[in-house]
Amino acid sequence: MERLACAEIPALPLALLLRRHPEWRRHPSAVVADDAPQSPVLWVNGPAQQGGVMPGLRYAAALAILPGLRAEVVPEADVVRAVDAVTDALRRFSPHVEPSRDEPGVFWLDASGLERLHASLGEWAAGIRSDLARAGYAAAIVVGFTRFGTYAAARTAQGVRVFADAAEESGAARSVALRHLHVRPETLDALARLGVRTVDDLLHLPAGGLLERFGPSVERLHRQASGDLWTPLVPAPAVEPVRRHLVLDVPETDAQRLVFVLKQALHPLLARLAARGHALAVLDLRLRLDGGGWSADVIRPASPTLDAARLTDLVRLHLEAVRVDAGVIEVSVEADGVPAAPEQLALAAEQTARDLEAGTRALDRLRARYGDDIVVCAALRDGHLPEARFGWEAAAQVRPPRPRRVPARPLVRRMLDRPVPLPGAPSTAFTAGPFIVSGGWWAARPREGGVRETYRAYYFMEGAGGELWWVYFDRVRGRWYLHGLVE
Repeated sequence: MERLACAEIPALPLALLLRRHPEWRRHPSAVVADDAPQSPVLWVNGPAQQGGVMPGLRYAAALAILPGLRAEVVPEADVVRAVDAVTDALRRFSPHVEPSRDEPGVFWLDASGLERLHASLGEWAAGIRSDLARAGYAAAIVVGFTRFGTYAAARTAQGVRVFADAAEESGAARSVALRHLHVRPETLDALARLGVRTVDDLLHLPAGGLLERFGPSVERLHRQASGDLWTPLVPAPAVEPVRRHLVLDVPETDAQRLVFVLKQALHPLLARLAARGHALAVLDLRLRLDGGGWSADVIRPASPTLDAARLTDLVRLHLEAVRVDAGVIEVSVEADGVPAAPEQLALAAEQTARDLEAGTRALDRLRARYGDDIVVCAALRDGHLPEARFGWEAAAQVRPPRPRRVPARPLVRRMLDRPVPLPGAPSTAFTAGPFIVSGGWWAARPREGGVRETYRAYYFMEGAGGELWWVYFDRVRGRWYLHGLVE
């Protein structure tokens, strides 16, 4: 059976707060949504719970219960950066890591086959826990067989736990109290009035009325616990850091000239972040002095931004306070981003450095010189065969790109103008297929040569040089064709 592991860092935003203020660990501490009296309390530590402060209370009410409560806002950007950093750290133990979208601090790892690389899965899980501990996180690691089973067990586990079989995992998950799961307090009270306090109690309720009585969250929890809602592991793709490294020709001692150099590096960084749908939350700036080492500094805007002028001003203010008498010979900047608001991305697209009007004028000159059909762009069309699913239409002007976010970069299929007949059946093995395309019986007139019906079996196969070919067998004509290459 496939093995799955769940790594949980309890209350990750609270862990970030206590890392920022280590002296708060022995005092009642909490994470609040905003620094306002009516802001809700999101996370609390043990001393705060013992004092009667629970998540969901208003900040003013929590202070009335515990006047010595220490509370602060943990920005969403910090939580996103921490989740990304932990995900990268976990990739050293498994190539497939999925962070939870709903609960920051919960991660699933594909553990299948890893027992062949380690003495045991318990040793592998202990290595994960030790690595996270060095990063300042106390985590629970549970190795089992299902997403819900490992998650539920991790919520109450201490250290490392490895299930020997699915039955053991199911029994442990069913015994977990609902208060340890992601269930709202008012829902817990309503379920408790029915005597439902554990996952096993919940599974004894009829599934039909849960949605109407308790809402979609409880109905979804019931389906997950019963196994009716199974979702595969969706690993987060590894993201290349957004970084620029510049080597200066001569040591630079003037702060204003350094600002100009960094300004040239900022625009490409922001463009790459915007293409990912992100805005800059933190700018890591490193300067190497002539004859010395590297100086590392962090520039953090008050809110995530894609405004180059705003960032340039922050860089200028920072460099004015830094002594560079020895001269800077290398500059390294790295941008950490968080998901940007749609209006930020729209503004970034409007402020692009590309002169679209100049591009349109260039197209006009090409058409005037070579004809109206010389500049075209692809357009989707309704068609049955692959070559009929797109066409070419005149490009009247240059339009800004509108990229969309995808979990993984797709392969590009480069279709030939005309399928190339192959001398015989391909000799190499197929990697995928067949994918059948058939039809043509609705055509009003027979095609050339009397061929009216179409029946193609498409395959992907690896060529002699390692390239990926897109081929098909035409059953009507009885021969093979090369239709394109995949890159």
